[in-house]
Amino acid sequence: MHLKFLFALFISASVFAQDAAYQKAEAYFKAEKFALAKPIFSKYLDANPKHAKTREYLGDIAAYAKDWDTAITYYEPLVEETPSSANYHFKYGGALGMKALEISKLRALTYIDDIKEHFTRAAELDPKHIETRWALVELYLQLPGIIGGSTKKAKAYAMELQDISPVDGYLARGYVAEHEDEMDEAETLYKKAIEVGGSPTTYEKLTNLYEKKNQPKKAIDNAASSLKLHKRNQINYQIGKIAAEFDMEPELGLASLKQYIENHSVKDGVPVRWAHFRMAQIYRNKGDKASATHYINLALADEPDFEQALEEKKRIQEL
Repeated sequence: MHLKFLFALFISASVFAQDAAYQKAEAYFKAEKFALAKPIFSKYLDANPKHAKTREYLGDIAAYAKDWDTAITYYEPLVEETPSSANYHFKYGGALGMKALEISKLRALTYIDDIKEHFTRAAELDPKHIETRWALVELYLQLPGIIGGSTKKAKAYAMELQDISPVDGYLARGYVAEHEDEMDEAETLYKKAIEVGGSPTTYEKLTNLYEKKNQPKKAIDNAASSLKLHKRNQINYQIGKIAAEFDMEPELGLASLKQYIENHSVKDGVPVRWAHFRMAQIYRNKGDKASATHYINLALADEPDFEQALEEKKRIQEL
């Protein structure tokens, strides 16, 4: 009796320890500390080879690392085992799509039907699956008509997004309008997205559109409105970039880039060397060769093979 009790206690302690480790792995995953999460999940999967959620986590970690082959090896069996899961179909279709971008165009053609099938199935299984409908909008716009591309279908999925999430609907419809070179319509739709949602993404889409329309004053004003509202450091870089590329409002551009550098973190996305590059452009625009040289050298010190910076340095030397 005593031995049975000890055995039961051992089993309970083992399960508890396993659960505690798994919870830690999930916490790492949510914090995007994938290198810490992966070995714990892998160890758990060795002991529980059929555990679906662990395989999904490992597939997601592989996808984050752009290891599409490994992601596919995790997602494909999940789809086969649970064909009613919209989430699995979406992730599998997405991994196939990203894989197709990395191989030859001829080989990529063999992936198209499967990608469509899994995205479409995900949309059918979950009438409110936003990510799948965005993927279908993108897919039908990017594919040439001869192999199944269709602006009409892209618009249809954008309208489905409109019913599920108005802000996503306006953004998707604006994206389709941009693709069709209907820039005024796109502007109207992005403005509606700002009215409805007002997220940094909505402002970013309109700012980018103004850049495409060669309307830098509107682009900077819109970015400045977003910065005032959202306080996101990335917007400082965007303002500096516009100032540099369009040779306008140099002092605002320099101040924004300096602020970007001072507050920079990995999450801002754009490396500091690009901010130095933009500052060099602005100083070149101002005719300040010494300052331009200083900042372009900072950019090149960080990355000696920085192609755009090397080209910019030649332009600075010609001042």
